[in-house]
Amino acid sequence: MAAQTVLFDFTVDPVRTSDAKERQEIAKVLRHELECLFPQLEQQYQMPMDDGYFAVLTENKETIITVRIFGQGLITINLEYYLENGKEQLLSFDSSKRLENNIAKKLKVFSGQVLPPLKRGDFARYFPSSDERIIEYDIDALVYEARSPFQKIQIMHSKTLGNMLILDELQNIAESDLIYTETLMGRGIENYEGKEICILGGGDGALLYELLKEKPKFVVMLEIDELVMQACNKYLNSICGDVLEKRKSDNYEIIVGDCVEYMKKFIAEGRKFDYVFGDLTDIPISGAPVGECWDFIRTILEHSFKILKPDGKYLTHGNGTSCLESLELFEEQLGLLKPKVKFTTSKAFVPSFMEEWLFYQVSLA
Repeated sequence: MAAQTVLFDFTVDPVRTSDAKERQEIAKVLRHELECLFPQLEQQYQMPMDDGYFAVLTENKETIITVRIFGQGLITINLEYYLENGKEQLLSFDSSKRLENNIAKKLKVFSGQVLPPLKRGDFARYFPSSDERIIEYDIDALVYEARSPFQKIQIMHSKTLGNMLILDELQNIAESDLIYTETLMGRGIENYEGKEICILGGGDGALLYELLKEKPKFVVMLEIDELVMQACNKYLNSICGDVLEKRKSDNYEIIVGDCVEYMKKFIAEGRKFDYVFGDLTDIPISGAPVGECWDFIRTILEHSFKILKPDGKYLTHGNGTSCLESLELFEEQLGLLKPKVKFTTSKAFVPSFMEEWLFYQVSLA
Protein backbone atom coordinates (compact mmCIF):
# COMPACT_ATOMS: atom_id res chain seq x y z
CA MET A 1 0.00 0.00 0.00
CA ALA A 2 1.20 3.48 -0.85
CA ALA A 3 0.19 6.91 -2.01
CA GLN A 4 -0.13 7.05 -5.79
CA THR A 5 0.99 10.18 -7.63
CA VAL A 6 0.25 10.70 -11.32
CA LEU A 7 1.94 13.62 -13.08
CA PHE A 8 0.90 15.32 -16.35
CA ASP A 9 2.92 17.98 -18.17
CA PHE A 10 1.82 19.99 -21.20
CA THR A 11 3.43 22.80 -23.18
CA VAL A 12 1.33 25.33 -25.09
CA ASP A 13 1.93 28.66 -26.79
CA PRO A 14 3.05 31.11 -24.05
CA VAL A 15 0.90 33.79 -25.70
CA ARG A 16 -2.17 31.83 -24.52
CA THR A 17 -1.05 31.30 -20.93
CA SER A 18 0.16 34.90 -20.52
CA ASP A 19 -3.42 36.13 -21.06
CA ALA A 20 -5.71 35.94 -18.01
CA LYS A 21 -8.90 35.21 -20.00
CA GLU A 22 -7.19 32.53 -22.04
CA ARG A 23 -5.87 30.88 -18.85
CA GLN A 24 -9.44 30.64 -17.56
CA GLU A 25 -10.53 28.97 -20.79
CA ILE A 26 -7.68 26.47 -20.51
CA ALA A 27 -8.66 25.79 -16.90
CA LYS A 28 -12.26 25.06 -18.01
CA VAL A 29 -11.03 22.50 -20.57
CA LEU A 30 -8.85 20.82 -17.95
CA ARG A 31 -11.74 20.73 -15.45
CA HIS A 32 -14.11 19.24 -18.04
CA GLU A 33 -11.71 16.45 -19.04
CA LEU A 34 -10.97 15.61 -15.41
CA GLU A 35 -14.69 15.42 -14.61
CA CYS A 36 -15.08 12.75 -17.29
CA LEU A 37 -12.96 10.49 -15.05
CA PHE A 38 -13.94 11.97 -11.71
CA PRO A 39 -17.65 12.94 -11.95
CA GLN A 40 -17.87 14.12 -8.32
CA LEU A 41 -14.97 16.53 -8.69
CA GLU A 42 -15.20 19.72 -6.64
CA GLN A 43 -12.99 22.78 -6.57
CA GLN A 44 -11.68 23.44 -3.06
CA TYR A 45 -9.28 26.29 -3.65
CA GLN A 46 -8.10 28.71 -6.30
CA MET A 47 -5.15 31.02 -5.77
CA PRO A 48 -5.24 34.45 -7.38
CA MET A 49 -2.14 34.89 -9.54
CA ASP A 50 -1.08 37.75 -11.81
CA ASP A 51 0.81 35.58 -14.30
CA GLY A 52 -0.59 32.08 -13.78
CA TYR A 53 -3.32 29.86 -12.37
CA PHE A 54 -3.42 27.40 -9.46
CA ALA A 55 -6.35 25.35 -8.20
CA VAL A 56 -6.96 22.37 -5.93
CA LEU A 57 -9.74 19.92 -6.87
CA THR A 58 -10.96 16.90 -4.89
CA GLU A 59 -13.26 13.94 -5.29
CA ASN A 60 -14.86 12.67 -2.06
CA LYS A 61 -12.10 14.46 -0.12
CA GLU A 62 -9.78 11.50 -0.87
CA THR A 63 -8.45 12.14 -4.38
CA ILE A 64 -6.64 15.46 -4.64
CA ILE A 65 -5.77 17.08 -7.96
CA THR A 66 -3.67 20.23 -8.27
CA VAL A 67 -3.72 22.16 -11.53
CA ARG A 68 -1.23 24.85 -12.37
CA ILE A 69 -0.88 27.01 -15.47
CA PHE A 70 2.37 28.93 -15.83
CA GLY A 71 2.51 32.14 -17.83
CA GLN A 72 5.50 30.76 -19.69
CA GLY A 73 3.41 28.09 -21.45
CA LEU A 74 3.69 25.12 -19.07
CA ILE A 75 0.66 23.29 -17.65
CA THR A 76 0.96 20.70 -14.88
CA ILE A 77 -1.59 18.38 -13.30
CA ASN A 78 -0.72 16.36 -10.18
CA LEU A 79 -3.13 13.69 -8.96
CA GLU A 80 -2.71 11.97 -5.57
CA TYR A 81 -4.66 9.29 -3.72
CA TYR A 82 -4.02 6.44 -1.32
CA LEU A 83 -4.18 2.89 -2.66
CA GLU A 84 -4.81 -0.03 -0.31
CA ASN A 85 -3.28 -3.42 -1.05
CA GLY A 86 -5.41 -5.44 -3.43
CA LYS A 87 -7.36 -2.42 -4.70
CA GLU A 88 -7.32 -1.27 -8.33
CA GLN A 89 -5.72 2.01 -9.30
CA LEU A 90 -8.14 4.90 -9.74
CA LEU A 91 -6.22 5.94 -12.83
CA SER A 92 -4.35 3.29 -14.79
CA PHE A 93 -1.56 4.22 -17.17
CA ASP A 94 -3.87 3.52 -20.13
CA SER A 95 -6.60 5.80 -18.80
CA SER A 96 -3.94 8.40 -17.98
CA LYS A 97 -2.74 8.29 -21.60
CA ARG A 98 -6.31 8.74 -22.84
CA LEU A 99 -6.72 11.77 -20.59
CA GLU A 100 -3.41 13.15 -21.84
CA ASN A 101 -4.48 12.67 -25.48
CA ASN A 102 -7.89 14.26 -24.91
CA ILE A 103 -6.37 17.33 -23.27
CA ALA A 104 -3.72 17.57 -25.97
CA LYS A 105 -6.38 17.57 -28.71
CA LYS A 106 -8.62 20.11 -27.00
CA LEU A 107 -5.79 22.52 -26.17
CA LYS A 108 -3.67 21.86 -29.28
CA VAL A 109 -0.57 21.52 -27.12
CA PHE A 110 2.99 21.60 -28.42
CA SER A 111 3.91 18.59 -26.30
CA GLY A 112 2.46 16.48 -23.49
CA GLN A 113 3.51 13.69 -21.19
CA VAL A 114 2.04 11.56 -18.45
CA LEU A 115 4.21 9.46 -16.11
CA PRO A 116 3.20 6.05 -14.75
CA PRO A 117 1.93 6.32 -11.16
CA LEU A 118 4.67 7.09 -8.63
CA LYS A 119 4.33 4.88 -5.54
CA ARG A 120 5.19 6.72 -2.36
CA GLY A 121 5.04 6.03 1.33
CA ASP A 122 5.49 2.43 2.51
CA PHE A 123 9.19 2.27 1.60
CA ALA A 124 11.53 3.93 -0.88
CA ARG A 125 11.53 2.85 -4.51
CA TYR A 126 13.21 5.88 -6.06
CA PHE A 127 16.91 6.72 -5.88
CA PRO A 128 19.06 9.20 -7.82
CA SER A 129 21.56 8.42 -10.54
CA SER A 130 25.01 9.97 -10.24
CA ASP A 131 23.84 12.99 -12.26
CA GLU A 132 20.68 13.26 -10.16
CA ARG A 133 18.10 11.66 -12.43
CA ILE A 134 15.36 9.69 -10.65
CA ILE A 135 15.52 5.91 -11.05
CA GLU A 136 12.63 3.66 -10.02
CA TYR A 137 13.59 0.23 -8.67
CA ASP A 138 11.46 -2.91 -8.43
CA ILE A 139 11.87 -2.95 -4.64
CA ASP A 140 9.29 -5.09 -2.89
CA ALA A 141 10.55 -5.21 0.71
CA LEU A 142 12.52 -3.29 3.31
CA VAL A 143 14.72 -6.02 4.79
CA TYR A 144 16.65 -3.98 7.36
CA GLU A 145 16.81 -0.40 8.59
CA ALA A 146 18.88 1.26 11.32
CA ARG A 147 20.81 4.43 11.99
CA SER A 148 24.41 4.18 13.16
CA PRO A 149 26.40 7.09 14.63
CA PHE A 150 27.65 7.69 11.07
CA GLN A 151 24.79 7.10 8.62
CA LYS A 152 21.35 5.72 7.83
CA ILE A 153 21.59 2.04 6.83
CA GLN A 154 18.98 0.20 4.80
CA ILE A 155 18.92 -3.13 3.02
CA MET A 156 16.12 -3.46 0.50
CA HIS A 157 15.11 -6.35 -1.71
CA SER A 158 14.80 -5.87 -5.46
CA LYS A 159 13.09 -8.52 -7.60
CA THR A 160 15.87 -8.36 -10.20
CA LEU A 161 18.92 -7.16 -8.22
CA GLY A 162 18.53 -9.09 -4.96
CA ASN A 163 19.29 -7.43 -1.65
CA MET A 164 20.70 -3.89 -1.96
CA LEU A 165 22.73 -1.89 0.55
CA ILE A 166 21.50 1.72 0.78
CA LEU A 167 23.54 4.22 2.82
CA ASP A 168 22.07 7.66 3.49
CA GLU A 169 19.53 6.89 0.75
CA LEU A 170 22.15 6.23 -1.93
CA GLN A 171 22.73 2.89 -3.65
CA ASN A 172 26.00 1.21 -2.61
CA ILE A 173 26.02 -2.41 -3.73
CA ALA A 174 23.62 -5.25 -4.49
CA GLU A 175 23.85 -9.00 -4.86
CA SER A 176 23.89 -8.44 -8.63
CA ASP A 177 27.02 -6.25 -8.57
CA LEU A 178 30.01 -8.58 -8.85
CA ILE A 179 31.10 -6.55 -11.89
CA TYR A 180 31.56 -3.51 -9.63
CA THR A 181 33.96 -5.34 -7.33
CA GLU A 182 35.83 -7.06 -10.15
CA THR A 183 36.34 -3.78 -12.03
CA LEU A 184 37.47 -1.98 -8.87
CA MET A 185 40.10 -4.64 -8.21
CA GLY A 186 41.03 -5.11 -11.87
CA ARG A 187 40.48 -8.86 -11.76
CA GLY A 188 42.58 -10.58 -14.39
CA ILE A 189 44.79 -7.50 -14.75
CA GLU A 190 46.31 -7.02 -11.28
CA ASN A 191 48.24 -9.80 -9.55
CA TYR A 192 47.43 -9.99 -5.83
CA GLU A 193 49.15 -13.25 -5.01
CA GLY A 194 51.55 -12.79 -2.10
CA LYS A 195 50.80 -9.06 -1.87
CA GLU A 196 50.02 -6.87 1.14
CA ILE A 197 46.81 -4.90 0.76
CA CYS A 198 44.97 -2.18 2.68
CA ILE A 199 41.24 -1.53 2.14
CA LEU A 200 39.90 1.83 3.27
CA GLY A 201 36.20 1.37 3.98
CA GLY A 202 34.69 -1.64 2.24
CA GLY A 203 32.12 -2.30 4.97
CA ASP A 204 29.94 -4.51 2.77
CA GLY A 205 32.81 -7.05 2.70
CA ALA A 206 32.53 -7.78 -1.03
CA LEU A 207 35.98 -6.46 -1.95
CA LEU A 208 37.71 -8.31 0.88
CA TYR A 209 35.87 -11.52 0.01
CA GLU A 210 36.91 -11.37 -3.64
CA LEU A 211 40.52 -10.33 -2.90
CA LEU A 212 41.04 -13.31 -0.61
CA LYS A 213 40.33 -15.60 -3.58
CA GLU A 214 43.50 -14.15 -5.20
CA LYS A 215 45.80 -15.56 -2.45
CA PRO A 216 47.27 -12.31 -1.05
CA LYS A 217 49.83 -12.41 1.74
CA PHE A 218 47.70 -10.24 4.03
CA VAL A 219 44.77 -7.80 3.80
CA VAL A 220 43.91 -5.21 6.44
CA MET A 221 40.50 -3.58 6.14
CA LEU A 222 39.71 -0.30 7.95
CA GLU A 223 35.95 0.25 8.35
CA ILE A 224 34.41 2.77 10.71
CA ASP A 225 30.81 1.50 10.86
CA GLU A 226 30.28 -1.68 12.85
CA LEU A 227 26.55 -1.67 12.15
CA VAL A 228 27.05 -1.76 8.36
CA MET A 229 29.19 -4.87 8.71
CA GLN A 230 26.67 -6.59 10.98
CA ALA A 231 23.84 -5.89 8.52
CA CYS A 232 25.82 -7.04 5.48
CA ASN A 233 27.02 -10.17 7.26
CA LYS A 234 23.40 -11.14 7.87
CA TYR A 235 21.65 -9.99 4.70
CA LEU A 236 24.37 -9.78 2.02
CA ASN A 237 26.49 -12.83 2.73
CA SER A 238 26.13 -13.95 -0.88
CA ILE A 239 28.66 -11.20 -1.74
CA CYS A 240 30.79 -11.20 1.43
CA GLY A 241 30.81 -14.85 2.52
CA ASP A 242 31.83 -15.19 6.16
CA VAL A 243 34.64 -12.59 6.19
CA LEU A 244 32.58 -10.10 8.20
CA GLU A 245 31.78 -12.76 10.76
CA LYS A 246 35.33 -14.03 11.38
CA ARG A 247 36.88 -10.54 11.29
CA LYS A 248 40.39 -11.99 11.56
CA SER A 249 42.27 -14.88 10.02
CA ASP A 250 45.80 -15.80 9.08
CA ASN A 251 45.60 -13.70 5.90
CA TYR A 252 43.32 -10.79 6.84
CA GLU A 253 42.14 -8.54 9.65
CA ILE A 254 39.20 -6.15 9.89
CA ILE A 255 39.82 -3.14 12.13
CA VAL A 256 36.84 -1.05 13.22
CA GLY A 257 37.87 2.58 13.35
CA ASP A 258 38.72 5.78 11.49
CA CYS A 259 40.87 4.84 8.49
CA VAL A 260 42.69 8.21 8.55
CA GLU A 261 43.87 7.65 12.12
CA TYR A 262 45.08 4.15 11.29
CA MET A 263 46.87 5.38 8.18
CA LYS A 264 48.70 7.92 10.36
CA LYS A 265 49.68 5.02 12.60
CA PHE A 266 50.95 3.00 9.62
CA ILE A 267 52.95 6.02 8.40
CA ALA A 268 54.57 6.41 11.83
CA GLU A 269 55.41 2.68 11.87
CA GLY A 270 56.76 2.73 8.31
CA ARG A 271 54.24 0.07 7.26
CA LYS A 272 53.88 -0.23 3.47
CA PHE A 273 51.40 -1.95 1.15
CA ASP A 274 51.43 -3.16 -2.43
CA TYR A 275 47.85 -1.99 -2.94
CA VAL A 276 45.60 0.50 -1.19
CA PHE A 277 41.90 0.53 -2.05
CA GLY A 278 39.80 3.64 -1.57
CA ASP A 279 36.36 2.09 -1.10
CA LEU A 280 34.93 5.17 0.59
CA THR A 281 33.15 8.31 -0.59
CA ASP A 282 32.20 8.79 -4.24
CA ILE A 283 33.70 11.78 -6.00
CA PRO A 284 31.36 14.67 -5.06
CA ILE A 285 29.07 16.22 -7.64
CA SER A 286 30.14 19.86 -7.43
CA GLY A 287 31.37 22.74 -9.50
CA ALA A 288 34.58 23.22 -7.52
CA PRO A 289 36.82 20.99 -5.35
CA VAL A 290 35.87 22.68 -2.08
CA GLY A 291 34.11 21.55 1.05
CA GLU A 292 34.43 18.84 3.66
CA CYS A 293 34.05 15.93 1.24
CA TRP A 294 36.80 17.16 -1.09
CA ASP A 295 39.07 17.80 1.90
CA PHE A 296 38.50 14.20 2.98
CA ILE A 297 39.34 12.89 -0.50
CA ARG A 298 42.59 14.91 -0.58
CA THR A 299 43.53 13.57 2.86
CA ILE A 300 42.89 10.00 1.76
CA LEU A 301 45.01 10.44 -1.38
CA GLU A 302 47.93 12.02 0.46
CA HIS A 303 47.98 9.42 3.23
CA SER A 304 47.49 6.50 0.84
CA PHE A 305 50.66 7.26 -1.11
CA LYS A 306 52.62 7.52 2.13
CA ILE A 307 51.74 3.89 2.96
CA LEU A 308 52.20 2.56 -0.59
CA LYS A 309 55.39 0.86 -1.72
CA PRO A 310 57.21 2.71 -4.56
CA ASP A 311 55.71 0.32 -7.14
CA GLY A 312 52.32 0.11 -5.38
CA LYS A 313 48.91 1.17 -6.66
CA TYR A 314 45.97 3.09 -5.29
CA LEU A 315 42.68 1.77 -6.69
CA THR A 316 39.36 3.53 -6.22
CA HIS A 317 35.90 4.10 -7.65
CA GLY A 318 35.04 7.48 -9.10
CA ASN A 319 31.47 8.26 -10.10
CA GLY A 320 29.10 7.84 -13.03
CA THR A 321 30.70 8.41 -16.43
CA SER A 322 28.10 11.11 -17.10
CA CYS A 323 29.56 13.29 -14.30
CA LEU A 324 32.35 14.69 -16.46
CA GLU A 325 32.94 17.91 -14.53
CA SER A 326 33.37 16.17 -11.17
CA LEU A 327 35.61 13.49 -12.64
CA GLU A 328 37.79 16.21 -14.18
CA LEU A 329 38.01 17.91 -10.77
CA PHE A 330 39.19 14.65 -9.22
CA GLU A 331 41.81 14.21 -11.91
CA GLU A 332 43.00 17.76 -11.24
CA GLN A 333 43.51 16.78 -7.59
CA LEU A 334 45.56 13.78 -8.72
CA GLY A 335 47.70 16.19 -10.76
CA LEU A 336 48.47 18.22 -7.63
CA LEU A 337 49.85 15.29 -5.64
CA LYS A 338 53.53 15.26 -4.71
CA PRO A 339 55.41 13.21 -5.69
CA LYS A 340 53.70 13.12 -9.07
CA VAL A 341 51.35 10.27 -9.98
CA LYS A 342 49.93 8.80 -13.14
CA PHE A 343 46.61 7.06 -13.60
CA THR A 344 44.53 4.88 -15.86
CA THR A 345 40.77 4.33 -15.80
CA SER A 346 38.33 1.52 -16.43
CA LYS A 347 34.57 1.46 -16.53
CA ALA A 348 31.68 -0.94 -16.12
CA PHE A 349 27.90 -0.86 -16.18
CA VAL A 350 26.83 -1.56 -12.59
CA PRO A 351 23.39 -3.22 -12.42
CA SER A 352 22.15 -1.65 -9.19
CA PHE A 353 23.39 1.81 -10.22
CA MET A 354 21.68 1.37 -13.60
CA GLU A 355 24.52 3.30 -15.19
CA GLU A 356 28.16 3.12 -16.22
CA TRP A 357 30.72 3.80 -13.47
CA LEU A 358 34.35 4.94 -13.71
CA PHE A 359 37.24 3.43 -11.71
CA TYR A 360 40.79 4.74 -11.21
CA GLN A 361 44.17 3.00 -10.97
CA VAL A 362 46.80 5.42 -9.64
CA SER A 363 50.53 4.89 -9.19
CA LEU A 364 53.69 6.97 -8.79
CA ALA A 365 54.87 8.52 -12.05
